[in-house]
Formats: sequence, C-alpha cells, structure tokens
Amino acid sequence: MKKTLSASSLSKKTGACRVCKNKALTPVLSLGQTPPANAFLKQNQLKKPEPNFPLNLQFCRACSFVQLSDVVSPELLFRNYVYVSSTSPVFVSYFENLSKILINRLNLPPNALVVDIGSNDGILLRPFKNQGFTVLGIDPAKKIAAAATKSGIKTIPEFFTPALAKKIAAKYGRASLVAATSAFPHIHDLDNVIKGIKTILAPDGVFMVEAYYLGSLLEKNLFDTVYHEHLSYFTVKTISKLMKRLGLEVFDVEISDTHGGSLRVFSQIAGGPRAKNREHIHEFENQEKEKGLHRTKTFTVFAQKIEANKKSLRTLLASLKTRGKRIIGYGAPAKGNTLLNYFQIGPDTLDYIVDDSPWKQGLYTPGTHIPVFGSEKLLAQKPDYILILAWNFAEPIMNKLSDYKINGGKFIIPVPTPHII
Repeated sequence: MKKTLSASSLSKKTGACRVCKNKALTPVLSLGQTPPANAFLKQNQLKKPEPNFPLNLQFCRACSFVQLSDVVSPELLFRNYVYVSSTSPVFVSYFENLSKILINRLNLPPNALVVDIGSNDGILLRPFKNQGFTVLGIDPAKKIAAAATKSGIKTIPEFFTPALAKKIAAKYGRASLVAATSAFPHIHDLDNVIKGIKTILAPDGVFMVEAYYLGSLLEKNLFDTVYHEHLSYFTVKTISKLMKRLGLEVFDVEISDTHGGSLRVFSQIAGGPRAKNREHIHEFENQEKEKGLHRTKTFTVFAQKIEANKKSLRTLLASLKTRGKRIIGYGAPAKGNTLLNYFQIGPDTLDYIVDDSPWKQGLYTPGTHIPVFGSEKLLAQKPDYILILAWNFAEPIMNKLSDYKINGGKFIIPVPTPHII
C-alpha cells in the first residue's frame, strides 16, 4: 500500500448535528484513514500520493443521530463518479418495480413531473418516462449526467440547491414526486436541500427518500456501508425529527431490501393532504429504542463485532494463501473498499477483482491497488476462491457463475460474518 496524502483542505469537521444542530457529539467508531471509496486509480496514478480522510462515526447525545465526523468535498467525491447503477440487472429490476409501486401507492396523476436527486444514469426515471411521466434528473457527475441525457433522460449536471430549485420550478412547474434514493445521506447541507425540495414540490406532492438504515447496519454488521459518501445514518426517529424541523412531515415509512436493508421514507409539506400512518411510525421508533439505537454503548458492541469479523476474514484468507490457493474478488463496490482498506487486504491476497462496470475496468482500487478486470479475466484465470465484495448481490453473482461453482470453485461471503459457500 503506497504513501497517502493528507488533504485537510478538501474536508472539514462536522461541528454540529445535521438533524438537531446540537454540538453534543461523541465518537463511537473509527475505521481509520482511507481514500474516498470510489476514487479508483489509473495505472499512472499508482505511485502518486492519494488524498485520504478519517472515516469515523459520531453520535449525537441530544437526538441519537449518527453521522461521519468529517465531510469530504462533494466536488472531489461526485464530479467524476464511476458508479453507474444500471450495470446491475438486479438494480434495474428493483427500480422498475419501485416506479410501479410509487405510481400506484401515491396515485400519481398522468404526465406528472417526477424529479430524482442523485439520478445517476436515470435508472429510476427511465421506467417513469416509459409510463408517460415527465422526468428530470439532477446529478453532479458530469459524464454520467451527459450520458443519461443522451439516452433520453434529461439530467442537470449540478448539485441540488435552492437556486437551482427556483429555476426548475419556473421552467418545469411543480413535481408530484421528488425522489432521492441513496443520494440523501450523501448531502451535508440538508437544510438547503429541503428548502429547495419545498420550492419544487406540488402542494400534494411527495418527497421519497431511501437511505441506509442504522438499524440494519448494526443488526447485520454492515460496517462496510460506512464510507465518505455516506454522511448520515438515519433512523425513523432522526429523519422524522429532521423533516419536522425543516417544514416537512413524514407520513409513512418502510424497509426495502436494498443494500442489506434500507429505510424508505415518505414525506410531504407539513399539513399536506396525505394521512399520516402514526401507528406504523411509532412502531418503528419503539423498535429502535428496544434495539438501543439511542445509546452509545450499542456502538461499542458494534465496533467489537467489526474487529472480530476482521480477524476471522484475515485468518481465513491467510490460511487459504498458505495452502497455495488463488483468491480473487468479485464486485468493486464502494463498500468493498471500506472492507479492503480497514482489513488491510491487498493484491498480495486478492490477485484481481472482477466487476461488470466498464467504468471501473482497467482501474485499481483506492488505497489497496488491486486491479479491476471484466469477467473475461475470470474465464482466463480461474481462481480457487471468489471473495464476493458486492455481497448484496451474492445470490445473482453465484447464479451467474454457476459453471465455476460446478467446476469446484468456492465463494467467500464476508458479512455479516465470513463464510464459505
């Protein structure tokens, strides 16, 4: 692993809680110093210092909100983004189904405007457009936004701000649905974003968020979903408090199965026409209290689980290498780079990583410098074991590689605890 570069000018400390603005913040987990999880490298960059930043979680003693201690420049993280959602058939199917659910559940009027913040390559908006809705994407990743627009999904290559919201409202009118799937936890200044959402949202419109759920993260030991893009780790209690402070109200919540368990939250402008499912919301909040999500001690136990996982996986991989086994990785997701960097797993352990995204092929993982190839590499050099770093797609990956499994190959799944299939 090569020399890294401290880049304090590209990050800042979180001075106050993003939800309640209190400064009573307590550190609860440290995953060391790492480069941004999607900062893949070209070969000619391997000998250059990499910017790296603290990857630490802190807990608000006033409202129980969990967030990163350091905010890395969004320009650095997102302008040259390499993660493209539609390379995953599972995600394509997921968002097609989600669009149908939202249209029916929210009774969206025909031809209504649907806006997606952090729209990536248009994966959610495309099925809406195919069903006759007017769609607009907003995403700061310039190349991905340009490709989405070229494919027929109009995408503004900017960060969402109140000023941009005014321009959108003037040009396109008000939106019946504003979505932010995964993007909401990426945003530091949630006050301004919600101010912009209120500007573009129709009086009976819905703001729908999907975000990593703190309850699932702790319960399933999904520590690798912690990386610099993910600033916020919400519960129903904390996201409800945030929305209320900023003039929105949560009227329903549910869990989706993405990323090991995500929170799907439906909000409207305070006093809006949609009935509030108070009993369901209170049930979630009571469960969160029972799980101890309001106590710092819960995170001490979580940190111990991570260390046990680290020891177990490193011991397993070392044992296999000692026996002369060839091991590779499958999938080069951002969360995989949290695991690889914190567990100190590099090219001496994994010969290479296979990923289906052409945006990542030919590059090297940040910090650990493991080369990334397309699936043809797997066919040319069959390994003995495949470490599935994209564990949320473990089943479709193993199905896809059924011939490999039949020929004696085995899979290693790293979370919630390392095990061989």
